[in-house]
Amino acid sequence: MTREPLSLFDTTLRDGQQTQGVQFSTPEKHAIAEALDALGVDYIEGGWPGANPTDSAFFAEAPKTRATFTAFGMTKRSGRSAENDDVLAGVLNAGTKAVCLVGKTHDFHVETALGISLDENVENIAKSIAYLVEQKREALFDCEHFFDGYKANPDYALRCAHAAFDAGARWIVLCDTNGGTLPVDVGKITAEVIASGIPGTHVGIHTHDDTGNAVACSLAAVDAGARQIQGTLNGLGERCGNANLTTLIPTLLLKEPYASNYKTNIKMDALEGLTRTSRMLDDILNRVPLRSAPYVGASAFAHKAGLHASAILKDPTTYEHIVPEAVGNARIVPMSNQAGQSNLIRRLTEMGIDVKKGDPALARILDTVKAREGQGYSYDTAQASFELLARRELGILPRFFDVRRYRVTVERQRDEQNRRRTLSEAVVVVDIGGQRKLSVSESHDEEGSDRGPVNALSKALAKDLGPFQAMIDDMHLVDFKVRITQGGTEAVTRVVIDSEDGQGRRWSTVGVSPNIVDASFEALLDAINWKLMRDGATAT
Repeated sequence: MTREPLSLFDTTLRDGQQTQGVQFSTPEKHAIAEALDALGVDYIEGGWPGANPTDSAFFAEAPKTRATFTAFGMTKRSGRSAENDDVLAGVLNAGTKAVCLVGKTHDFHVETALGISLDENVENIAKSIAYLVEQKREALFDCEHFFDGYKANPDYALRCAHAAFDAGARWIVLCDTNGGTLPVDVGKITAEVIASGIPGTHVGIHTHDDTGNAVACSLAAVDAGARQIQGTLNGLGERCGNANLTTLIPTLLLKEPYASNYKTNIKMDALEGLTRTSRMLDDILNRVPLRSAPYVGASAFAHKAGLHASAILKDPTTYEHIVPEAVGNARIVPMSNQAGQSNLIRRLTEMGIDVKKGDPALARILDTVKAREGQGYSYDTAQASFELLARRELGILPRFFDVRRYRVTVERQRDEQNRRRTLSEAVVVVDIGGQRKLSVSESHDEEGSDRGPVNALSKALAKDLGPFQAMIDDMHLVDFKVRITQGGTEAVTRVVIDSEDGQGRRWSTVGVSPNIVDASFEALLDAINWKLMRDGATAT
C-alpha cells in the first residue's frame, strides 16, 4: 500500500514565542531550530523578520537546515501595492525559501478589525501571494479565523482561500485561531474546502488548544484530506497553546490508521530522541516538564497500582499502548505505601537486581518504605532515592564518601549604595578514602544575586569530591519542590530535587526533616550518590 506524504510545519519559534512568559534569545532560537531539524520536520517557521530585534538577528544569521526555513508576515496593507509595502518587504528581505502570510478570512474581522471592504481584503490576499510567487518564494497562506468565518459566511471564507490558491499559494492553511472549533466541525469544514476545488495536497491545518482538542482537530483535518499539520513542540502557543507536535508526531508514526496511510520525514531513530527534545525545550524555558504529557511525560509510563505492575511484569502491553523506548522515554514502577511485591520485583529488576518472590529482603524493603512514608517521605516521585534505599537494605549500596559536617549561614547586609542584599555561604566537610576535604561556597549568581542557602550547599558539596569529581561535573539541579507535610509545631518539610546530567538523564531524590535546609541536603546527597552509583564509581 502506498502511503501519502504528510507535511509537518513547526511554528515553535513564532507561535511558541507568543506563550505568556516565553521570550527566546537568538542563540536559543538556533538551538531549537537545530533540534527541530534533527527531528525531521518539513518546515521551520523562524518568526517575523523585522517585528523585533531578536527575530531580525535570527534571520540575519539564519540556520542552515534541511527543513524549509520559513519567514512569517502578513498580507499587504490597503492603499499600497505589494511591491511598495515596507512590512512585506521586510519579510521578503529575510531571503527564506518559503514565506507564510496571514490574512483575514472572516468577514466580521475584515470589516470590524481592518475596516476595509470584503472585496479589498480579497484583492490584498491575491496580490500579496502573487508577489511572493513572482519573487520565486514558496507561498503559504494562513487563513486566520477560517472556521469561525466559514460558519458565519462560508462563501466569503472560501473566496479568500481560493484567492490565495489561484494566486499560486502552495499551502492553504485553515486556522482555528481562537481554538473554539471542535473536531467534528473541523473535519466537516476541511472536507468541504477540498470539495470546493482546493486539493487536499495543498490544504494545511493550524489549531489552538482552547478546548483541549487541538491534536484531535488536527487529526480530524487529516482524516478529511488535509496534508499539512502546523504545530509547536510541547504545545507552546498563545493562551492554551497550539497543536502539540510532541503528541502528534508519535501518533502519526505509531498509531493506525496513520502509520499505514501516511509518511513523514520523521525517522524512527529520530523519534527515539523526542523525549530529550521535549525536555530540552523546557530547560531552555526554565520550566518544569509536564509529568502527565502524552508519550514524553515522566509519568507517561508510570504504573503505581500493584495490579497494574503485576500485569506489566508478565507483559508490558497489558497497560502500555506503545514501547516507551520508541519515544525515548522509560517505564517507571513507582514505590509507595500502596506497593506490593509485584511492583517491588519489577522495580528491582529494572535496577539490575535479581530478587526472587518470597525473599525476606522484599518484606524488609516494603516495611522500610511504608515506615518512611509515614514520616513524610514520598518515593512515588523520588525513584532515585528509592533505589538507594533498596540497595542499602540489600547490602549492595557502595559507600563513596561520608559527610562529617556542614554549616550554612545567611547574612543580610547593606552594600556601598545602601541597598539591602543577602549572602548565603555553605561549608561542607567530607571524608573520602581516609582523606578529609573541606569546601566552601557562596550562592551568588553571575549578576551577584543571592540564590539561597540550598544553592550554596549544592555548590559546596559538589565542589571537591576528589576521585569522583569528574563524574559529577555534568550534573545540575533542574527543579526544587518543597512541601510541608504536617502543620503546627510538628511540621515536617519534604524536599524533592530533580537533577539532570550531560547524558540527558533526569532523576528525583527526596529528603525529609523539620529543617528545610537539612531536608534539602539529604536530597542533594542522594542525587550525587545515585549519579556515582549509576556511572559505576568504585567505593573508596
